[in-house]
Amino acid sequence: MTIAVEDPEGPEESFDPEMSEEDPVSRIVKVTPEIAESFLSRASVNRRLDKGQVRALAEAILRGEWKLTHQGIAFDKAGALLDGQHRLRAIIEANAPARMFVFDGLPTEVFPVIDTGKRRSAADALSSTGEKYLSLFASTIRHVILFKTMPNEPWTGVRARVSNDQILAEYYADKDGYRDAVTVGRELAKHLFASQTAAAVGYFVTTEVAPAADTEEWVSGLKSGASLDPGDARLALREVPKEAQKRAARRRLDMRDQVAIYIKAWNAWVEPEKVGDLVLRRLRKNEKMPAPFKVSFER
Repeated sequence: MTIAVEDPEGPEESFDPEMSEEDPVSRIVKVTPEIAESFLSRASVNRRLDKGQVRALAEAILRGEWKLTHQGIAFDKAGALLDGQHRLRAIIEANAPARMFVFDGLPTEVFPVIDTGKRRSAADALSSTGEKYLSLFASTIRHVILFKTMPNEPWTGVRARVSNDQILAEYYADKDGYRDAVTVGRELAKHLFASQTAAAVGYFVTTEVAPAADTEEWVSGLKSGASLDPGDARLALREVPKEAQKRAARRRLDMRDQVAIYIKAWNAWVEPEKVGDLVLRRLRKNEKMPAPFKVSFER
């Protein structure tokens, strides 16, 4: 099978992926779904397929996030596929082509050491921004994306995967907002039941839609609890037992529960007449994530 190859230094040429030389050779190939099927037919021994990883790669291709890197497809000297099954499966699932390096002529004995390095985390991807608390930044941005894209589905498992490109794009779209959220989240977690991530996410998604709200008053009341009326939503939020968040608790609150409770308290503080009796508890079965109330400047 002859495949068109892109050469950055000149016009397209063709090469036969069955050919191999004593030393490995590489080419850049626009791998179509049909070529991916052909390459997969030459698989001999591969790792167990991670369907979640395939889906994540396919979605990245469809979002236009796929980038040409040194990681691609590798064949041994006999023409058997050594590496790249997840990338090839993703191209087929996305039904869209992707440019990547194709390596031919690798010794078969290199298979055990392929892809044994540590996968780059979202915190690693954010390291070039110069921010502090990278893990908290990454976790906050990831859960804000999940709040916006799948608020009423579990935030765990393969469907809840968020790519590093998505996290970077979201960061640059509102880096000041995320910086404030992380700072506030670290402080509020000292006084509330919620984790730093949950407090940061709650702060970000509420203040994002409420530019006219007095967020300083909200935060100061949550931090001190001083002089709050018995019916103040901030006092109710402060009184949610921290034991409910401990790992050993019988019914530990997950991230969605924590963010939902934060938003419910915020809504009751912003517009108490719309909320009525405030009950801060975990989300019940089929209960939807509450939407933060908007507070806009009067025109």
